[in-house]
Amino acid sequence: MSPSIWPTMLPLIGTIRDCATHFALYKPHAQTQARVLLTHPVHREGRKTRTWLLEPNEIEALVVRMRSEAH
Repeated sequence: MSPSIWPTMLPLIGTIRDCATHFALYKPHAQTQARVLLTHPVHREGRKTRTWLLEPNEIEALVVRMRSEAH
């Protein structure tokens, strides 16, 4: 792997709230590439199998929810 891509692949270990908070700070380009690896798979509506990853749109939904809970 090229050292130039390492910063985009650094893991952040924390709560889902920590991950959503950091996601909100990312630039739009970085947000489109962001994923959250979960500690156990979860069911997603419209999918036949469970998944271990949260996609950018799902992380964004968490950010919106966090902001609405804070107000």
